[in-house]
Amino acid sequence: MNSVISMAYLFSAVMFILSLGGLSSHETARRGNAYGIVGMAVAIIATIAGIASGAYLLVGIAMAVGAVVGLHLARKVEMTAMPQLVALLHSFVGLAAVLIGWGGYLDPRVNLEGAAHIVHNSEIYIGVFIGAITLTGSIVAFGKLQGLISGKPLMLPARHWLNLIAILACVVLGAQFIPAEVGSATIINLLVMTSIALLLGIHLIAAIGGADMPVVISMLNSYSGWAAAATGFMLSNDLLIVTGALVGSSGAILSYIMCRGMNRSFVSVILGGFGSDGGEVAADGEVEGEAVATTYDELADDLKNAGSIVIVPGFGMAVAHAQQAVSDLTDKLRKAGKTVRFGIHPVAGRLPGHMNVLLAEANVPYDIVLEMEEINEDFPETDLVLVIGANDTVNPDAVEKPGSPIAGMPVLEVWKAGKVVVLKRSMASGYAGVANPLFYKENSRMLFGDAKDSLQTVLGKLTPA
Repeated sequence: MNSVISMAYLFSAVMFILSLGGLSSHETARRGNAYGIVGMAVAIIATIAGIASGAYLLVGIAMAVGAVVGLHLARKVEMTAMPQLVALLHSFVGLAAVLIGWGGYLDPRVNLEGAAHIVHNSEIYIGVFIGAITLTGSIVAFGKLQGLISGKPLMLPARHWLNLIAILACVVLGAQFIPAEVGSATIINLLVMTSIALLLGIHLIAAIGGADMPVVISMLNSYSGWAAAATGFMLSNDLLIVTGALVGSSGAILSYIMCRGMNRSFVSVILGGFGSDGGEVAADGEVEGEAVATTYDELADDLKNAGSIVIVPGFGMAVAHAQQAVSDLTDKLRKAGKTVRFGIHPVAGRLPGHMNVLLAEANVPYDIVLEMEEINEDFPETDLVLVIGANDTVNPDAVEKPGSPIAGMPVLEVWKAGKVVVLKRSMASGYAGVANPLFYKENSRMLFGDAKDSLQTVLGKLTPA
């Protein structure tokens, strides 16, 4: 029986690897999801087959509760709320790692000696430490994304020293805990470390501003993976080790890609990023020029006269649920012989790939959705750019103003196009909390209002009565 379970775990591990490979492109994403579903189904069945017979009822109840909650969330949560849902799910992984670690330590059936005892305690300590940080950090990230907590970074005095002291305290406690036998003193060590790690998770994420939230999500994804891997070592579960390592490493790589997309170092982000709630209106004198508003009729005429059009979506498109209106407009323009493409910034939205998923949901063709590096060189030859709810990712200050907080951040250089029309509700700044000179450039126009309503109105003006 054990050999069959081991083969099932190996099969699931291969499926998970194939799933990650499939998710690397739009064309194979559905197949990648299918691989992941099959791998997880086999892993669950194999795990159930390997548990003690007396535990089937408890496992069945737990699975039923989890299935009901999962189905409810899948049906109720909209794509705009997916980032905070992902953050909340990461907290579940952290909580599981903490509970399993404590359970493994207090299990009276475990009686190890020598090197095996040290290894076992090390696995418990590391798993609980990473899990506790993931638990509270994910809850804070959820609060920021949901608007329950301010998106402004929490800048405590000597915050870096506080983090360093907390980590050193955990190291000292670990040095005492790992070689010791189970007892009241070691339980206190583990309890104190757990408390410190919980507070550390809160402080680490609270110190990160709203502009860095996409990186936070991928970073917490990595943390949850390493917590799962540590738990797998403790439980001697090969599949959990492999799966945790895959999640941890892929999350770390994604975090690096996201940081590179913002010209930020990973270390600087986790030690406290820039950013605010967003929503501040640029103060007088911060930018030169005057923002000029346009109308639905003028935008309709611009679209009729343009031969090449690039659409740049941002989080505002998600908030307005405008992806289907964008898809309908794209279809209309392409049928009229226009060249229409999309430019996607790596950190557009609040979740890696957020815009790509929304556009795919609205059946926008994959082949016209291009990454920043693929589209940036084409803006000088583009007649019209529609910026829908994007802000920091199209801010010229990143290129033109060395002293800006976002200086050096790669952005979509939309201002180089013949004309730019920005669809926004107001002149508010983005999550980086800095003004956007794009709104005031001579070739830019502002179309204020709800993006979905605006696009549907413009689409109506393009359609003959």
